[in-house]
Amino acid sequence: MAAPAPEPPVDPAGRVGGQQPGSQPGWLVFVEVTPSTVQPGYLVGIRASCHDNSVPAIVVSDAFGRVAVHPQRGLLTGTPMVRERIWPGNYRVKLECRGGETATTMLQVVKKQPSPAPTHKPTHHPTYPPTHHPSRGPNTGFGGTARGATDGLLLPGGVALTVAGVTIGVATARRPRSRRGGNRS
Repeated sequence: MAAPAPEPPVDPAGRVGGQQPGSQPGWLVFVEVTPSTVQPGYLVGIRASCHDNSVPAIVVSDAFGRVAVHPQRGLLTGTPMVRERIWPGNYRVKLECRGGETATTMLQVVKKQPSPAPTHKPTHHPTYPPTHHPSRGPNTGFGGTARGATDGLLLPGGVALTVAGVTIGVATARRPRSRRGGNRS
């Protein structure tokens, strides 16, 4: 059994085929949504056409809200995301052109399916132990990654230098001061 032929498009003025008087045959106002069946949270592509495709138009749907479609390669395109929290069902998608033309199509939103768990397991496991092991950083000094004979001296050496500095500072501060240029006997 053959599918029924689609009805020809009708423009806002009621002209069959969407032709404007004096325009080229085949001028259509339309809106398409790809894919036409989608889960919540997924992107859909919108392809549309108005009388003037050089200016943006608006596409409205309860499935994704109000979005602008912009000129690209002679058509109007956009990529909205279907709302995450939306009930499964059929949603109207309406194109609103700046010249007042409109077109509609339907978008079917289906129940969100959980992501499938991987069904395959690794086909093989390594049969040999790894031959390369990561190395430590280069032993170039007292850096945090350096290892060597000086490891045990860093903390005690730092403490000893600090104590020596404090001792010299205290001794210098307690030393009696002499006057410059004064008489020495």
